[in-house]
Amino acid sequence: MKKKAFNFKLMSTSDKVVELKKIKSKFIVLYFYPKDNTSGCTIETNDFNKLFSKFKKYDCTIFGVSKDSLESHKNWSKKLKLKFDLLSDEKKISLKGYKVWAKKKFMGREFMGTIRSTFVIEKNNIINEWRNVKAIGHAKDVLEFIENY
Repeated sequence: MKKKAFNFKLMSTSDKVVELKKIKSKFIVLYFYPKDNTSGCTIETNDFNKLFSKFKKYDCTIFGVSKDSLESHKNWSKKLKLKFDLLSDEKKISLKGYKVWAKKKFMGREFMGTIRSTFVIEKNNIINEWRNVKAIGHAKDVLEFIENY
């Protein structure tokens, strides 16, 4: 299912511009989530953080991406003691590039928002994607995919 990964340049919580195609790791995990400091996003982010050393064994770089500001990301990152960077996409460039910015429904209301989705990238190609994922246990599923790849 290989397809070209959408390239972008976004600011990271370590104050560096991250350009996707310049990352040299074997694997890149990009997980898109709706909002910092919310329950599902905290579960998912904590799970990626707990499994970080296992991802590292496979030369894997992880980035969490949302439309929250860099300041919001930095505060949340510090609170959760994250071992990886969050990327701020306030202009929704990567969110639209990966087609995760879409119409959502909640309690009978329709609105535009981020669809919780994850992409595994190798050599600038998407080798797997999960869309509309449930936060609980998702990081483990991504790790198992990489372990068995």
